[in-house]
Amino acid sequence: MSAENSDRTILVTGASGFIAMHCILQLLQEGFRVRGTLRSPSRETSLRATFAKHVDADDRLSFHTANLMDDEGWAEAIDGCDAVLHVASPLPRTPPKHEDDLIVPAREGVLRVLRFSSRLGVRRVVMTSSVAAVLYGHERDGSKVYDESSWSIPEKTAGAYEKSKTLAERAAWEFMESLPDGNALELVALNPGLVLGPILDQDYGTSGEAVRKLMRRDLPGCPPIGYAPVDVRDVADAHLRAMDVPEAAGQRFILAIEHAWFGEIADILDEHLRERGYRIPTRRLPGFVLRLAALFDKTTRLVVPEIGLRMDISNERAKRVLGWQPRSLPTMVQDMADSMIEFGVA
Repeated sequence: MSAENSDRTILVTGASGFIAMHCILQLLQEGFRVRGTLRSPSRETSLRATFAKHVDADDRLSFHTANLMDDEGWAEAIDGCDAVLHVASPLPRTPPKHEDDLIVPAREGVLRVLRFSSRLGVRRVVMTSSVAAVLYGHERDGSKVYDESSWSIPEKTAGAYEKSKTLAERAAWEFMESLPDGNALELVALNPGLVLGPILDQDYGTSGEAVRKLMRRDLPGCPPIGYAPVDVRDVADAHLRAMDVPEAAGQRFILAIEHAWFGEIADILDEHLRERGYRIPTRRLPGFVLRLAALFDKTTRLVVPEIGLRMDISNERAKRVLGWQPRSLPTMVQDMADSMIEFGVA
């Protein structure tokens, strides 16, 4: 724990989320004072119990009730904070009834955080965006590696989540351009891929579905679905680095390692869990099997548009500017599986 951080207060929005919880944990371990926003105060007790297993937070952790679609509570949460890690954004396990159910809260939420932050003297906001704001609507056949100069094309993107992340990040950068001269607020955007790694409680989030479905044998095998995976601990580490590295201001950073197929994740799980009695389905399946499964499983329906597509990205900027070093695919997959077993969700 660093004593030099003890007089700095950091706000983490969406405090009960998978990434946000790891951000809060690492901030507490580094000696910061941390505030977290929650849509409902009912989560506070369980969150405090979870963090208490890993770190002595004393009086350095507090929670504020705030909603992405309402001004109430945001001034109190942000006032006096040195930086804001804006992690909160809708991430559904099933397709929304209407795309605006995701797009509007994502866009309005980040604009609300930026408005209050600029007004209350926050030094820097680190926004959790996604590779969903980088890759979609482009050719993804392995012929090109995408970097931070690429933006998803909403008009060519079928998924509501991908549109929401793209439009929200675009809106954030446009807001920054509209600030008057003399406003000291800085923005950094982080664009993680499929976030794996250890869960801290029973909430495994949407990103954990890939590992959980394999462990539960919800599919008979592995369809041709690919990801740009990243460990949640490395995503949290990047948030802390982006909060303070001077050169990070005004930039976006892709956080993911090389493309991995669903079958590669299955092979890692099979080798890791076979002796514990898990029968991981490793057989490769054609895409139509996934389409068939999607008729009965709303979560599977989310990834049908991804059949056969690759996620080839470059993380060189994050390594160079932030000094970021990501974990390997086996590490993040195995640690997620072990934690899911520990919490009884797979």
